[in-house]
Amino acid sequence: MEINKEEKNGILTFRVKGDIDITSSPDVKKYFDTALTDKNTRIVISLKEVEYVDSSGLATLVEVLKRIRTLSGQMKLSDLSEKVKSLFEITKLDRLFDIV
Repeated sequence: MEINKEEKNGILTFRVKGDIDITSSPDVKKYFDTALTDKNTRIVISLKEVEYVDSSGLATLVEVLKRIRTLSGQMKLSDLSEKVKSLFEITKLDRLFDIV
């Protein structure tokens, strides 16, 4: 699991590489807990290089979204593979997240 951060025009983009599963979810949560402050409340999480997300990964992404919303921020998910996008649709989380 690898996460790269880039800031441009006040938008913070996180590019996630690797699976978000039971093994990596705690690290992902810890990363975002540290990376998110009230200064960067407009974020995009690119899942272009994520092939697999399990239930713990979904829960972690929901927690990140809740954190951003408590900061009155906005969060978008981008570049989902068909497999990952399908998972969000099946779980109806595509209604909760702004997916672009």
